[in-house]
This record gives sequence, C-alpha cells and structure tokens, in this order.
Amino acid sequence: MKKNNTENKIDRRNFLKFLGMGTALTVAGCSTSKKSDDISSNGIAGTGEMTYRVNPKTGEKVSILGYGCMRLPTVDAQSARESESDIDQDAVNRSVDAALKAGVNYFDTSPAYCKGFSEHAMGIALSRHPRDKYFIATKLSNFAEQTWPREKSIEMYNKSFKELQTDYIDYMLLHSVGGGGMEQFSKRYLDNGILDFLLEEREKGKIKNLGFSYHGDIEVYDWLLANHDKYKWDFVQIQLNYVDWKHAKELNVRNTDAEYLYDELKKRNIPAVIMEPLLGGRLAQVNNHVAEKMKQRRPDDSIASWAFRYAGSPEGVLTVLSGMTYMEHLEDNVRTYSPLEPLSESELDFLEEVAQIMLSYPTVPCNDCKYCMPCPYGIDIPGTLVHYNKCVNEGNVPSSGRDPNYEKARRAFLVGYDRAVPKLRQAERCIACGQCNIHCPQNIDIPKELARIDTFIEKLKQNTLS
Repeated sequence: MKKNNTENKIDRRNFLKFLGMGTALTVAGCSTSKKSDDISSNGIAGTGEMTYRVNPKTGEKVSILGYGCMRLPTVDAQSARESESDIDQDAVNRSVDAALKAGVNYFDTSPAYCKGFSEHAMGIALSRHPRDKYFIATKLSNFAEQTWPREKSIEMYNKSFKELQTDYIDYMLLHSVGGGGMEQFSKRYLDNGILDFLLEEREKGKIKNLGFSYHGDIEVYDWLLANHDKYKWDFVQIQLNYVDWKHAKELNVRNTDAEYLYDELKKRNIPAVIMEPLLGGRLAQVNNHVAEKMKQRRPDDSIASWAFRYAGSPEGVLTVLSGMTYMEHLEDNVRTYSPLEPLSESELDFLEEVAQIMLSYPTVPCNDCKYCMPCPYGIDIPGTLVHYNKCVNEGNVPSSGRDPNYEKARRAFLVGYDRAVPKLRQAERCIACGQCNIHCPQNIDIPKELARIDTFIEKLKQNTLS
C-alpha cells in the first residue's frame, strides 16, 4: 500500500533536532580521540579521529563504531554464521588489534553467536589487551526454550564470564525481548527471577550497565520503559536505519517504527545502541540504479557508509554495531566514523527517496540472523530469502514474461538459487509447520514467504511467468 509523498516524507526538523546538528559532533556528549600513530600497519590509513559518545551514567567515552561479533571469520574465509568451519582465531586477533588501534572500544557478543563460539574467540582476542581499553557487551540469550529454568539462565550467565576471561561485564543485555509478547518475556526473565538476579549483579558491580535488545511486540518495549524508574535501564539496543525510521510497519519489520523507539529512549535520556544499521545487509547492496545515484553524490564513499552515517547521527546514539567479518569491513567503517560527518538536510531528503524506492521492491525483511534455524525439515530458510532479496536488488526478478530482461533475469535467478541453496534445502520442502515463526525477530511469516518464493520459482522453471 503506497502512501502519498507528504505523509511518507521524513520530518526533517524533528530528525535534525534528534541529531543535535550544531556545527560539529564534538560537543554535547560527543568527543574525539586520536588513534595510534602506527595504525597504518593494520591497513587502516587516511582516516581522521574516531568519534566518541559519552555514557551519561559512567562518563566513559564509547566509540560510535561498535564491533559486532556475530559474523567472525572462519578458517575457510567465510563468516561463522554461514560456515561450519572453525573460527579463525588469528584473523579475529588481527581484527581486534586493528579495531582497538583505530579507536574502536565497544565489542558486542552473545552466547548464541557464531554457533556458540563467539564469546570464547573474543575472550582470547580481547584478553591480550589491558582490560580498561575496551568495553564488553554480551547477552543473556535464554531463548532456546519456551520456558527456561532459572538454573540454566544463571549457568549461561556465569559461563559468559569464563569465556570472555573477565570478572565484570560492561554492558549486559536481556537478549531479543519482544518476540512472543509479554507471556514469553515473563517466562524468560520475570517468573524465574532472572531479572531480579541481574539487578543484584549490577548492584555488586559485576554488571556495569544493564539493558535489553528489542525485537517484536511493542507491548513489551512499552512495559519495560514504563517501569524504567524501577529497573533504571542504562541503555537499550534497537534496530534503526533510514528505511525503518518511518517505514518499519510497511516492511512488516515490527509493529512500530524506529522513530518511535528512539524517541521514547530520548525522552528518558536512555542511550541507544543501534543494531541492523544496514537492514540485514540490504542497505549495502541496494538496487543498481540507487547505487549509481549514491556514487554520483559521494564518489569516494561506499554504499554502506550512507546507512552508517544515518544510524550514528542522532545524538542519543551511544554506538552503532557492525558485524565485521573481513578487514575491509573494519577499514570502511573506521573511515565513516573517523570522524562521523553528520547528514545534511539534502542528504536526509535523498535517503528518504531511497527508502521509497526500496519500499516499491518486494523484498522480504530478513536480516539473515539465522534464529529460525535449524529447520526440522532441513530447509535453508535464510539462504532462500537472502538469495531472493539479492536478485530483487540486482533486477533479476522479472515481473512478467514480457519483461525485455526476462530470459537473462530468469537464468540468473535459477542458476544462482541452485548455487546458493542445495536442492534438498530449498523452499519447496517447506510443510508450513510454523516452528520457525516464533523465533523470527522480524515477525516474518516465513512459511508464507517460502511458499510465495517457491511458486515464483516454479513459474520461472516452467517459463510461464505471465
């Protein structure tokens, strides 16, 4: 359903107010610090000074670029989210060393990341440096069962300290709250007393800052913030990017937009940690026509840098997380944030135009988090959805057989699908059991989307797309 341009247009005055755009980002809770002189030895050269934000509770300066540890590199040079191979510890060590030298000091991990090995790998890499040079963020990721016993949650919590080789956690999160509504949240954190336990741990100093990452049902988000006086949240992690700032509901990402999430935190002076600034990678691989426009405006900048600048500009943002598998990811992000150049009004208008274009394409709001996996029937759910989205952005999803690009697009889609997803793991095997839906933080009706894609594929195979 397409809305008129006036209704969809970003309220620039409101957004600029949130950004706090004065003359520079070196005032009002934001500062810069020089990197080591030998940063070029790690291949990150030609940058200025990393931008920092100040934690209002502790006064500590946190790098606007946060190192996301969900996609650590493996020995076969892939991401640990896609590969079954072991994590390449040497590569992780090199990236962490380079990040610290570049001024990055916030590292975000979880017991659930990288098939359970992220905390261990980061513990090895970070413990080689003085503990006061970095902040560790991890999560109580007790969402594997519908009811999680208190003992198992505490066991997971204690294991994080061991794996990370630390005696305190700088930023501890209740992981992925909102999915399943208040009923599931209550089972995970209230009925078993785990939230009270974490509050006690904060009092003891083992947790320096306590917050939560939000996905899903707005009722849970509103309830947690309504009880801020009781829990005194030190920070909250939300999804924010230039598409779902105003259009999350249109994308079926959540039942509210990022603007509302951020505004509610800003009213309470709660720092925001930003996840999914690239919308699951889709804002780094936009439609070719859009990419050309971006390159015309800023020839030396990457496509991804537009999204990172957007996510980092609001003054209430403490740090923006980026899952960085390869050194070039780190290099590009460091350039973007060293220092952060605020978005201009014309750039905000331009990104709203980009958002409108993206809304006109039938992509699936999959962020490739893989929380839906494993499928009991062996389907590669994220692989299927990601391939479909990739083909949409590349123009390889023809609308009909009359499309002049039909044969080329048809072949590109089918050949690419067989290469990306093995035959026995493709969408046609879905029986619509729905077990995946309860785990999806984007609230995607996964069986419905798989059925839609499978129908489209069968028409392409039969060459009957009308």
